[in-house]
Amino acid sequence: MATPFLQVDNLTKSFGDLVLFENISFGIAEGQRIGLIAKNGTGKTTLLNILSGKESYDSGSIVFRRDLKVAYLEQDPNYPADITVLEACFRSGTEVTEVIAEYERVMASGNHEHLDAILQKMEILKAWDYEQRAKQILSQLKINNFDQKISELSGGQLKRVALANVLITEPELIILDEPTNHLDLDMTEWLEEYLQRSRLSLLMVTHDRYFLDRVCSEIIEIDQKQIFQYKGNYSYFLEKREDRMSTQNAEIDRANNLLRKELDWMRRQPQARGTKAKARIDAFYDLEKKAQQLRDAGNVRLEMKGSYIGNKIFEAKHVYKSFGDLKILEDFNYVFARYEKLGVVGNNGTGKSTFIKMLMGEVPPDKGEFDIGETVNFGYYSQDGLKFNEEMKVIDVVQDIAEVIDLGNGNRLTASQFLQHFLFAPEKQHNFVYKLSGGEKRRLYLCTVLIKNPNFLVLDEPTNDLDIMTLNILEEYLQSFKGCVIVVSHDRYFMDKVVDHLLAFSGNAKIKDFPGNYTQYREWKEIQDLLAKETEQTAKPKDEKPKAETKKTEEKRKLSFKEKREFEELDALIPKLEEEKTQLEIEMSSGTLSNDDLLKKSARISELIDDIDEKTLRWMELSEWI
Repeated sequence: MATPFLQVDNLTKSFGDLVLFENISFGIAEGQRIGLIAKNGTGKTTLLNILSGKESYDSGSIVFRRDLKVAYLEQDPNYPADITVLEACFRSGTEVTEVIAEYERVMASGNHEHLDAILQKMEILKAWDYEQRAKQILSQLKINNFDQKISELSGGQLKRVALANVLITEPELIILDEPTNHLDLDMTEWLEEYLQRSRLSLLMVTHDRYFLDRVCSEIIEIDQKQIFQYKGNYSYFLEKREDRMSTQNAEIDRANNLLRKELDWMRRQPQARGTKAKARIDAFYDLEKKAQQLRDAGNVRLEMKGSYIGNKIFEAKHVYKSFGDLKILEDFNYVFARYEKLGVVGNNGTGKSTFIKMLMGEVPPDKGEFDIGETVNFGYYSQDGLKFNEEMKVIDVVQDIAEVIDLGNGNRLTASQFLQHFLFAPEKQHNFVYKLSGGEKRRLYLCTVLIKNPNFLVLDEPTNDLDIMTLNILEEYLQSFKGCVIVVSHDRYFMDKVVDHLLAFSGNAKIKDFPGNYTQYREWKEIQDLLAKETEQTAKPKDEKPKAETKKTEEKRKLSFKEKREFEELDALIPKLEEEKTQLEIEMSSGTLSNDDLLKKSARISELIDDIDEKTLRWMELSEWI
């Protein structure tokens, strides 16, 4: 039987009148990898914060196995602004970082009384390799300036530093809140493989469904303040959730039929209000409440009329753009077709968002132009477009744009009905914006873009912070959208469902126009990379020597944490060995030693000379890297 790592029993959490979840129970055993799914605002992040001890709860119990090593990646991590990236990796408060800090204190104090015990503990915990491990993982996450101040990092870079901090501590149980946010496709796939190879137990919130499918073997869903558990990956969850919703819809029909009969009885207002009548009235209200809950939990589908769009959409003509030595576009030409759905992919920093901003007129090209058709009506969802008045109510934000939304075919929705399609229940619509979660604000922003009835949607990272339910609604909407779409996204599942071809940015103004979805592009790219590698190996002479540049690169490296400690120890040890050698030489020339003593001390001097030569050579080697 698997070892229990965590057991949660009858956990309840509320904020005032809002109950997030009530009497939920679940456990995590050794080796389990669980994905947590729920709508935004229903308690995913709150639950993770409770488990990490950052949030209180109303009732219930949470029990971790004694001495369990747990690491938590927050959605919005914080570090002191004045420390460096590498220093942030030594602030995790784990046993390893604490013993390193203790070693530093002892070395600085000069009192080496307990040094042997500390060194032994560092060997057991592999603390000597900690810095090198940190640098390797930071490099994989495209953080290469280890001395950069935290205050100088973007939000995405900070999240990646926090992720590295979690991974290098080598915990037994890892809790991750949206780990793939701000990761480009290569980094996401690296993390996916890393977690698949590791023996970690895992509880994770993510909207990346391919990531969820490949990493997690179980799903926990929070719905209607309760949890539902599925012993399978995301694909299995979809199948079984559909079964659950079908059963629930049948319950809705039965509840509504019964409700109509009971409502008719209630309207007749029977004169006798005896015990049986009162019990029936109470049962009516319970039934009404249940039917309402079931209706609110049902799936939604949104179809909107797209305004007319002509044959001319936009044409990019000989466009150039660069920032210093960084080239984004170079003599770029493109004619966008009517009803085209284009995906833009590539690693961070290759120019995807700049391309979008040039199309929208926010960033001017260095040369060339974007010629936009007269009938084009853009709906632009940008990464930094969340600019609400936090003191407004949700319903007012939408009503300021339109009181009534025309869906076409004579169908119309009020602002309130439109918000319900995007999972804002009537009571949530009268909340102030500042009370919404990050994902709910993103969802509201999406509503404000779609409500303007655009015929050309430009979506820059729309999947960040949106829950899976909202993504499903958005995907269905975009698939049936009677207009043009450009999507910049790292969400592979989303891209596969929405776009019909790609522009793949690979940096230095290299752009591949690929006819297909993301999965087809990755398969093509893997074949191209393999062919290129085989060609390179065939063309490379067998006796070719390593380039001088490799040596040059090596010479520029810095000492690792372990090497720094070794250098400090050699610096202190070599003078002591020299002193011992000098003392032995004095004793041997005194003329007072017996033959046996002379032989022993002579042998010791010989050992010392070899030892000093070896350690001095190593000291000189290390000193070159300082």
